[in-house]
Amino acid sequence: MKIDFATLLDRVLELDDVVILIHHFPDGDTIGSGFALCRCLQKMGRRAKVECSHTIPKRYDYIVNSVEQKEFEPKCVIAVDTADFLLLGDKLKKYEGKVELCIDHHGSNLLFAKETYVDPTAAATCEIINDIICHISRMDDQMAAALYTGIATDTGCFKFSNATARTHIIAAELIQLGIDSGEINRIMFDTKSKSRVMIEKMAMENMIFTAEDKCALICITKKMREMSDAKDDELEGITALPRQIEGVIIGITMRERENDTYKISVRTHEPIDASAFCAKFGGGGHIRAGGCEIKGKYDDVAKLLLSEAEKVIASER
Repeated sequence: MKIDFATLLDRVLELDDVVILIHHFPDGDTIGSGFALCRCLQKMGRRAKVECSHTIPKRYDYIVNSVEQKEFEPKCVIAVDTADFLLLGDKLKKYEGKVELCIDHHGSNLLFAKETYVDPTAAATCEIINDIICHISRMDDQMAAALYTGIATDTGCFKFSNATARTHIIAAELIQLGIDSGEINRIMFDTKSKSRVMIEKMAMENMIFTAEDKCALICITKKMREMSDAKDDELEGITALPRQIEGVIIGITMRERENDTYKISVRTHEPIDASAFCAKFGGGGHIRAGGCEIKGKYDDVAKLLLSEAEKVIASER
């Protein structure tokens, strides 16, 4: 059931002994949302902790270390920045059917929680968490750093079209609290490991173009990860590569998983709706960023995606 913001505030004020779930392969928005809310609740004297199926990348240590992860028996389970329970990953399956509240900005949210607050106009879930904290508590610099990180990463350092005037205003207010936004941006956008550079090189060398070069597809295979020694957390943001090429309006990234399964990430420019594209394969997302999973052999999955891209691009002419 969807709830309004007033009801959301009532629910958050009631929270105690709460576990906050963030999605697997965590990005800046889910991490920033989860830990900022957790710190806020802890500062209010509530017991709260964050759980994730995957190890959180070390570059987010300044966020993770801002909360105390004490053990307790949770009485309430909530999720942030998660449109589908399956996105929480295998380690959190024990919470299936037990999520009482979900706070999200994905219009494709499947309403898996008992109550859900969704604002698809928010550039990041961190915008929603910012509003919550401003209504119920006092923002500190560590909460602000977490929220700024989530907003910056989900907007591509404010380059994406989802960054609204309100997004910039919120970011400015967070910066006024004394956070080092320049250092956060350097860590998130200007620092790459050698492994990351190697895997980018291999991916670019095997890029496929179609639809008069308006669609570009790359694939990150298990063999590439082995050769480069790149870990999953080093691949964050790699989905932007195909869309960065001049003339490309659909950028597709395939990531090989186990058992002939591929995680698909789609990034688009106008007039293509990435969420609608991914919905055809059981996924969803936002107008400029979407995702899904497809099972099959590489050639078959790539052919399927490229064929659909050709159809979508042709329909926009």
